[in-house]
Amino acid sequence: MPFPQQRMRRLRRTPALRRLVRETRVTADDLIGVLFVDAGVDGRREVPAMPGVFRLSVDEAVREAEALHAAGIGAVILFGVVPDEEKDAEGTGAWKDDDGIIQNALRAIRRAVPDMALIADTCLCEYTSHGHCGPLQDGAPAGAVDNDAALERIARTAVSQAAAGADIVAPSGMMDGMVQTIRGALDAAGSEQTAILSYAAKFTSALYGPFRDAADSAPAAGDRRQYQMDGANAREAVREALLDEAEGADIIMVKPALAYLDVIARVREATRLPVAAYSVSGEYSMVKAAAAQGWIDERRVVLELITAIKRAGADMILTYWARELAAWLRDADDA
Repeated sequence: MPFPQQRMRRLRRTPALRRLVRETRVTADDLIGVLFVDAGVDGRREVPAMPGVFRLSVDEAVREAEALHAAGIGAVILFGVVPDEEKDAEGTGAWKDDDGIIQNALRAIRRAVPDMALIADTCLCEYTSHGHCGPLQDGAPAGAVDNDAALERIARTAVSQAAAGADIVAPSGMMDGMVQTIRGALDAAGSEQTAILSYAAKFTSALYGPFRDAADSAPAAGDRRQYQMDGANAREAVREALLDEAEGADIIMVKPALAYLDVIARVREATRLPVAAYSVSGEYSMVKAAAAQGWIDERRVVLELITAIKRAGADMILTYWARELAAWLRDADDA
């Protein structure tokens, strides 16, 4: 019997057939918007390296959260930005209960959009004068963070954020023991219901550059290779994820996304926890730059990339395209 002609192509013939057999579907429910809330901005200020992304005052962050919610996005993550004169070696601005930029934004967004899931970035690098994710060790090489000192300060930050209304705290500093320490501090403070989204596999990456401009968090000296992961290591990422699961994480994150799709897949296979992936600033800016030159179709490329992240195993995706994607996905019958 001759090989059947067009056997694989029959179900590709029309948009309706393609939709019928589509294996991976991304919806607005899968997306988490990203907001930069800046204590030194009145209104909004565009990030030069990230067209369409802004540093926002608290009032503008509320408006942006409302717009995201209206578009169908159910969750946002907040990153704080503070002027240099408010930074210090300890990062004390991260846990200001009464007047912290993230704490103020959490309270304001909670009042305006009570059913939105609010995630707080729980790190110190935006608040330290040296730009690292915790206090530095005396006399150590540049970038050597005092792990245990960082844990105490990160836990204080998480408790403060939970008290201000965060549903989820997201420690991103890659300190050993951070999930266990935060879980204990939250429980002791009566915030047992606050979840932890752990940046379990956060790689040292050249794709963070635009974010560091947006959050004003670039290291003043040294780099973060001593605590962020080596990009060559996938098995280590699985170990990190499983350690954080054992310490009490509720969601596991891989960051960046596109260069680490294999890691997302491995972590998905290793854990039954929800898996998040962060489509980072460099990914966003490269697509924006190419689209501005007319070299690519931004909408089609972004839909393809986000689908790849979901197909690799991510249950949720942090993205700077959240609002646009919500609209594009509604119209993407044949994307």
